[in-house]
Amino acid sequence: MSQASQSQREVDLFVIGGGSGGVRAARIAAQHGAKVIMAEEYRVGGTCVIRGCVPKKLFVYAGRYAHDLADMAGFGWRVEDVEFDWLTLVANKDKEIARLEAAYTRNAQTSGVELVASRAVVLDANTVRIIATGEEVKARYILVATGGQPALGPAIPGAELAITSNEVFNLPRFPNRIVIQGAGYIGVEFASLFRALGAEVTLVYRGHAVLRGFDEEVRTHMTQEFTTAGLRLMPGQSLSAIEAVEGGKKVTLTDGTSMEADEVMLAVGRIPATRNMGLEAAGVALDKVGAVVVDAQSRSSVPSIYAVGDATNRVNLTPVAIREGHAFADTVFGDKPWTVDHSLVPTAVFCEPEIGTVGLSEEVARAAGGPLDIYKTTFRPLKATVSGRDTRCFMKLVVDGQTNRVLGVHIVGEGAGEMIQLAGIAVGMGATKADFDRTIAVHPTAAEELVTLRTKAS
Repeated sequence: MSQASQSQREVDLFVIGGGSGGVRAARIAAQHGAKVIMAEEYRVGGTCVIRGCVPKKLFVYAGRYAHDLADMAGFGWRVEDVEFDWLTLVANKDKEIARLEAAYTRNAQTSGVELVASRAVVLDANTVRIIATGEEVKARYILVATGGQPALGPAIPGAELAITSNEVFNLPRFPNRIVIQGAGYIGVEFASLFRALGAEVTLVYRGHAVLRGFDEEVRTHMTQEFTTAGLRLMPGQSLSAIEAVEGGKKVTLTDGTSMEADEVMLAVGRIPATRNMGLEAAGVALDKVGAVVVDAQSRSSVPSIYAVGDATNRVNLTPVAIREGHAFADTVFGDKPWTVDHSLVPTAVFCEPEIGTVGLSEEVARAAGGPLDIYKTTFRPLKATVSGRDTRCFMKLVVDGQTNRVLGVHIVGEGAGEMIQLAGIAVGMGATKADFDRTIAVHPTAAEELVTLRTKAS
């Protein structure tokens, strides 16, 4: 054995990536007594904390204040000379993100995790190189928790002029005109918040409706809501070119339509951030989009290398990554083996109005076969009856026609994310429609509609 090999440090776990999944795995492993190093090349906290869920939700709040101000007049309030300052929002967002990053760092270090501010690459099944120092570390286990990065879609002329969700949180000026390509979570959330803040928004997407993969009636409802809110929807289209022009950027679509904007945002999805880190050379199988192929225990094709979170492209949501990281650490280092159930994950889309969903859409449930009972309602929220805002709530229950079990809950309206978190508990416990019916309503609320639906829609 060479002198260089003899001097190599050895650890039980080397975590590559300091996002939510990586931090949770590192902390729990360290608490189980493992010696852990975690390398993060950008900022601790990952996509969610630094440039994803948290700053996005803060921006969403900013947009909702605009709606609140508009609603206030109907309730007798008079607010004059109201002004929105974009740079104040950006600065205050930065303060909160810095606080959260410090908390993530402190919690990891308090747990006994050694943090390294560097990119790290895999050399073999048990060796990692820290790029900033060149040090090679031997690890009994390696965990890939590098998350994802924005996909740019097909190459088009002028693509370098566009921004993604990475840059949108720190624009030097508010975009009064913005074109967004993509109508998934990210696209519709930013379209909603920029529209609420007063921008002219054009949403370009290839499909026939927004939010592919959601219940079809939710998609239809949201298309109407976005139209009512003044978004310009361009279905069946893609960007074909972007060019710089005086005062902004010119966008051309695949049908030849052109328009000018201050900013163009690509929100066409995300891909695993696993490129150029030595995984394939080490024998780790990746799928066609670069995701680490893992089993139910998050173990890759190399037994000593695991992966969690968006790097695996399973269910790309922060709470799922955290749960996967925890399960990995308990299983490998805590002698408490368990796996994550990905089959029932509540989720919310923080557009306007908000969406909450858990379980099966009607389309997926019907494809599985068997009889279904569908219960649904649409209604004007109580606040809107006085404020005059043109918006409607939508609620839907997908019920197994034989067992009476609730298979899916879909909510559109204020507080949908909060409601679906609790509905997720009931659905996860196997609640039936009779259980919902037996629950006494809380009146007057929107949520009471979930327990007062009596007439089958189909």
